[in-house]
Amino acid sequence: METRNPDLALRSRQLFEQLVSWRRDFHRHPELSFQEKRTSETIAAELTKLPLFKVEEKVGGHGVVASIRHGEGPVVGLRADMDALPIQETTTHSFSSRNPGVMHACGHDAHMAVLLGTAQLLHEDAERGRFNGTVKLIFQPAEECCDSKGETGAVKMLQTGRLDDIQKMVGLHMCPWRKPGEVQWHDGPSMANNDEFSIIIHGSGGHAGYPQHVKDPIWMASSLLGALYSLNGRRMDPLEVGTLSIGRVQAGEAGNIIPDRLYLEGTIRSYKESVREQLLEELKQTLTIVTALGGNYDLTVQRGEPALVNDRDINTAIKTAAGSLKLIEEPFGMGSEDFSFYTKTIPGAMFFLGCGLTKEKSLHQSDFDLDEQALPHGVQVLLGSAYELLERGG
Repeated sequence: METRNPDLALRSRQLFEQLVSWRRDFHRHPELSFQEKRTSETIAAELTKLPLFKVEEKVGGHGVVASIRHGEGPVVGLRADMDALPIQETTTHSFSSRNPGVMHACGHDAHMAVLLGTAQLLHEDAERGRFNGTVKLIFQPAEECCDSKGETGAVKMLQTGRLDDIQKMVGLHMCPWRKPGEVQWHDGPSMANNDEFSIIIHGSGGHAGYPQHVKDPIWMASSLLGALYSLNGRRMDPLEVGTLSIGRVQAGEAGNIIPDRLYLEGTIRSYKESVREQLLEELKQTLTIVTALGGNYDLTVQRGEPALVNDRDINTAIKTAAGSLKLIEEPFGMGSEDFSFYTKTIPGAMFFLGCGLTKEKSLHQSDFDLDEQALPHGVQVLLGSAYELLERGG
């Protein structure tokens, strides 16, 4: 909201040391999905220092919702995710993970720090009457993983009803392939539908020297894999966005024994629902190769996050809030994000915030790192977006 608060970028930069301190504390103490107890308690403790916020804990698990209101106006939600990944960190920072096998390798530590910084400035502005409306800060657990019901943290927070009054939403994601000072945005489908599948191919095993006496599941899989990998090029419209990848193949115990079964796991990614359904149907049809070769199979499909669809009007607010930062229009790729569950029912958008270092990094790597100079930019865009949306009304 440049006209009402022209010094927002400067005020965000003045929070730099505090933002770094929060980010490093979260990074030092990562917690896996559905286990974010220490993280949520730390966030709640910081928010209770700001008395104008109403702080609700244990929302949909370890979720925290902090609401602040001044005057009449719309309700805007700002979201950050809290969970870490099951990765053994290989960086050598003084603030590297103290939890073996757990690491913030997707920038969620930065997301939380940015949202806490946003809370700090929101509180100051509420005291001075600088906005009208309500802002809800959503610290969400379990973005990286679903539970046995197939539900992520976004689903569980939505189910509580605590977010029903939100009319517009904004989320951010750290982006290591963009430099600090860059903001990537995109209207419409911007991240993928995510469907995970597992297949068990059943044959009959035996001595590897007598293959004529067995039904070899590895041989069946070799034909199946070639057909699956060709779906994009031969069965799908090449102008549509969709992909099928295999991430795990496991079979056998010894080189001279043909096993009874083979395990295969993979993922299907797409932007459109029609492509999503077609890829799933093509997967089922392709599996008939197994039966044609004398085997049987079990197929399990776990329907995951829907595609992230960014609202054009929310993106306009994000671009205005970015001010002098460099804007880059491009889809975010074939990753998935459970922020998409919010945008299915609430107009919303996510932006990617440049944080890349000199050495190019990617998300979910054991040596993932980010340029902390990006943190104030996140506060500027998140809070500026909220003010833009509040000014526009419901």
